[in-house]
Amino acid sequence: MALVLTSAVALGLALPAAAQELKIGLKTEPSSLDPQYHALTPNLQIAFHIHDAVTMADKDGKIYPGLAVSWKPLDDTTWEFKLRPNVKFSDGSPFTAEDVVYTYQRAAKVPNSPSPYTVYTRQIAGYEIVDPLTLRIKTDGPAPALPLDMSNMPIMPKKIAKAEIAEGVTSESLNQGQGLIGTGPYKFVEWKRGTQLVLERNDAYWGNKGHWKTVTFRPMSNSAARTASMLAGDVDLIEDPPTDDIEKLKKDPKLNVSQAVSNRIIYIHLDHVGEPSVGIEGTTKNPLKDKRVRQALSLAIDRDAISSRIMENLAIPAADFLPFPMFGTRKDAKPDKYDLNKAKALLAEAGYPDGFGISLGTPNGRYINDIKVAQAIAAMWTRAGVKTKVDSAVPPVFFKNRDELKYSAYMAGWSSQEMSNALRSLVATPNREKGMGTTNKGRYSNPAMDAKLLQAMGTVDDEKRSALLQEASKMVVEDYGLLPLHFEQSAWAMKKTINYPGRNDQMVRADYIMPAK
Repeated sequence: MALVLTSAVALGLALPAAAQELKIGLKTEPSSLDPQYHALTPNLQIAFHIHDAVTMADKDGKIYPGLAVSWKPLDDTTWEFKLRPNVKFSDGSPFTAEDVVYTYQRAAKVPNSPSPYTVYTRQIAGYEIVDPLTLRIKTDGPAPALPLDMSNMPIMPKKIAKAEIAEGVTSESLNQGQGLIGTGPYKFVEWKRGTQLVLERNDAYWGNKGHWKTVTFRPMSNSAARTASMLAGDVDLIEDPPTDDIEKLKKDPKLNVSQAVSNRIIYIHLDHVGEPSVGIEGTTKNPLKDKRVRQALSLAIDRDAISSRIMENLAIPAADFLPFPMFGTRKDAKPDKYDLNKAKALLAEAGYPDGFGISLGTPNGRYINDIKVAQAIAAMWTRAGVKTKVDSAVPPVFFKNRDELKYSAYMAGWSSQEMSNALRSLVATPNREKGMGTTNKGRYSNPAMDAKLLQAMGTVDDEKRSALLQEASKMVVEDYGLLPLHFEQSAWAMKKTINYPGRNDQMVRADYIMPAK
């Protein structure tokens, strides 16, 4: 569909609300428009413009009714969802329980998914469609977090499915806009990869209508370039302006800046399996299998310096997978303190008095100051005797390399709303069929932690479940199965004429962006 702009829009003149365009500068474009291809924030934030979920999360991560108006457990293994009446997909077809079932069953069938959505559907054992607007979901045990998991599953229409395609519709087709139909506040117009993605308001949307008639997302991986584009008037809002520019931007009378502490953990994952490990030099062994080496690498990182200097105080040193007091977190968790002498002693004790060489994979432009943080860590590890090279790549290439296990160590991020999500995604023993360890590319395995996690996921009592999750996360942290670095504090800069409150999941959502009052 062609996008036609009036000359008034092109000139940025004041127009009625129905004719306004919003232009957003993104640091990372989606890797796919298939809402089940890759559990990644850049993908989800676009998906949730086009699609709704059965339950949805607000800017603070709290769950509220979406395509379901209510839900309740009928017994230990059955949840009943009452779906919203009179909802239509953007092509006018009605939304029913069959669409939910199709979506959830498709998750396990999407081929080559780098981070499968089975992490959210793994406990589902079956479905019972009572009537078009009543769905009962059977689970393979108590599943208290199921309504929360469902907030991460954008709903697709069953009508697009073709019998000859296992997953109903291919990712390639969806990337071209074929079958890209949802019940969300916006409709797909076009995607020119690397240039722009254009959406149009869904005027038949069942919920609050978006203010903007047209929304154009433009990928701009360089933070300084994003800021310059906003100051020049080429875009209206950007995510993650340079951290050292934020105070200056706040003082600019022509701009608004909003900030929010995120639930995103930035972490380092290590190769726990390879022998030898890709990127390790100076030894034929894999030093990362030794807990003493992993601990040494953690102690060699000065998290306080990274947070204060590299991140300009827009990060909080991390000791766990989520910041306290989010569900399942420990109040007494403390980040490892920088101790260079102990790090060197541990390396010598493990048999590496002269250290070894390692490469640290990182995306360049996916997370706040990611390349700067990676370079700082490389310098710290080198100081401890582990000579470190930074292997950086644009986000799509980085994730492809990560998923193909091409890094002995890599830095990445993960956001979630409660502890079991982070644990089962990042550090549970990988099992694609069971939806466990879907993003555990270090292939860490701790059977005792797995058992504790599964026990927690089947515990209905919130207090007991939280305690079990705290125990499980502590087991991983004390084993240095993954090295927590920091929690990001996100920022958005925008023209004075608009306002965006920000979200703790770091998404840019046009339906939350409004003209300033």
